[in-house]
Amino acid sequence: MPAPAARPQRIGTLRETHLHAALKAHLAQPGDQLEVPVDGFVADLLRPGPAGGLLIEVQTGSFAALRRKLPRLLEAHQLQLVHPIALEKWIVRVDGAGRPLSRRKSPRRGALPDLFYELVSLPAVLAHPNLTLTVLLTREEEVRAPAARSRRRWRRDYRVVDRQLLDVVQAVDFRTPADFLAFIPLRLPQPFTSRALAEALNVPLDLGQKITYCLRGLGVLAEAGHERRARLYRVA
Repeated sequence: MPAPAARPQRIGTLRETHLHAALKAHLAQPGDQLEVPVDGFVADLLRPGPAGGLLIEVQTGSFAALRRKLPRLLEAHQLQLVHPIALEKWIVRVDGAGRPLSRRKSPRRGALPDLFYELVSLPAVLAHPNLTLTVLLTREEEVRAPAARSRRRWRRDYRVVDRQLLDVVQAVDFRTPADFLAFIPLRLPQPFTSRALAEALNVPLDLGQKITYCLRGLGVLAEAGHERRARLYRVA
C-alpha cells in the first residue's frame, strides 16, 4: 500500500483557544479562506490577491514554534503574523464542570514592549521583506480550572485552560526593520546600554536586554564599544 500523505502542520498551536478563534474572526474579511493548506502547513487565513494573496497567521503563544516554518512560507508568500498582548486581563476561576466561581482583574498590565519576550526567538526573520508583524493590544479573560493532583508532588491549585477575547483596543503594524526604532526613545543619549534603554522604557532589565538583542539582529542597532562590563549600542 502507498504511504499515506503527510498531514499539513499548523503554524500556531495545535489546540485552538477561544482567543485564537476570536482573533481570526476579528481579522477575517469577506472573501478570506479559513484553514488553508499551504506548502505543507495550514494557514489561519488566506486573503486572495496578487502573487498568491496574503497569508495571515495568528500566534497567541510562543514564537519559538515558528522558527522553522516562517522562513519556509516567506520564501514564496506575503505573510502577516498577528500576536496579541493583553493590556488588561481578568482572571476567571471555574470549577471542574466549568461553572464560574470568581472573577477578578489581574494587577499585571501588558504593554507593547512585551512583544520582545517572543521576538527574541526569531529576530532575523522579522527583517524579511515578505513579512508584516501586527500586534493587537487587547483586553482578555484568562480561564483557570482546578489542576489535577499528582501522586508524586502537589501541583498548583488552578491551571490556565483557556483565554477569551473581550476587546481589541489597538493594532500596531511593523512592516520594516526601521519601524522597530519606535522602541528607542528620542531622549535616550547615544550610545546607550541595555540598562539605560530599560530605564527609559520603564521595563525590567531582562526585557531591555531582549530588545537590544532583537534590534541588533534586525540591523537597526550596532555595537559601539563597552562601558565597564556593559555593551554600548547606537542606532545603525
